[in-house]
Amino acid sequence: MRTDVLQVATRGSKLALAQTAWVIERLRERFPAKEFETRVIRTSGDDARQERGVPPGKGIFVKEIEDALLRGEAALAVHSLKDMPTELPPGLAIAAVAAREDARDALISKTGARLGELPAGAVVGTGSARRAAQLLAGRPDLRVEPIRGNLDTRIAKLRGTRESPVAYDAIVVAAAGCRRLGLAGTITQLLPPGLMLPAAGQGALAVETRHDDDETTAIVAALDDDATRQATTAERACLHGLGGGCRVPIAAYGRMADGALLLRARVCSPDGREIVESQASGPPAEAQALGTALARDLLERGAGPLIEEHSQEG
Repeated sequence: MRTDVLQVATRGSKLALAQTAWVIERLRERFPAKEFETRVIRTSGDDARQERGVPPGKGIFVKEIEDALLRGEAALAVHSLKDMPTELPPGLAIAAVAAREDARDALISKTGARLGELPAGAVVGTGSARRAAQLLAGRPDLRVEPIRGNLDTRIAKLRGTRESPVAYDAIVVAAAGCRRLGLAGTITQLLPPGLMLPAAGQGALAVETRHDDDETTAIVAALDDDATRQATTAERACLHGLGGGCRVPIAAYGRMADGALLLRARVCSPDGREIVESQASGPPAEAQALGTALARDLLERGAGPLIEEHSQEG
């Protein structure tokens, strides 16, 4: 490994590589004298057995990458922020949260039907308990089935071009992933947050560095987007305050409105029949406190039993 090149750790999926290439391109624009090189690291979440098993737990896509950072095998790492646990390992820091892509979820249907147009009993695939619960809350007549694999694999399963034990009528995925892979044209419908509240950090890229690597941290900090950082800080603080397991359907989404940070969060039962929701607003500079306060409010409104009942599964 060349010591004069900044190694950028990432997963090897098409989406992860596209996201890393996006980050490297922007770092090269700002620091043309620096050299960057992609270093692919296989994570537990990339294990093919996840195709047939339960949904991967929080942090399963980042642990091995963070271990490589701590060992000095890479100078920085690029992650989808929604995949990162709310607590980082000692010695690591999120040096930048890049400007957010579309945070919404997207419906891709086989026939071009929108969510409200799908017939009763239509099979919708998702690997997310959060998406499944909110789908069932709005359309309890749908049949929601798990689907595994990277984004292109899921689209192939929908179209029937890849073997699947289930014939899907539609799938729900992150809009940001579609856009970053040049697949925006496959999206049938962008689901509004009122219907499908995003996951904390969805659509945002985090660049992680070592605490003691001041030079790399200073370079990466040039990509930090203040509005995205504040919004996702509030979202992750709320998620942390709720303390739910990774299988609990929890959604949190922050956005700027008239100079204030508006944060909305939702906790659901897996079948979508029970929903506890609340929102709060405050100064962007107090994002962490805003998220913590909203989590407390949700617990007071009755989210605790929903979280306790299902967190043991995560």
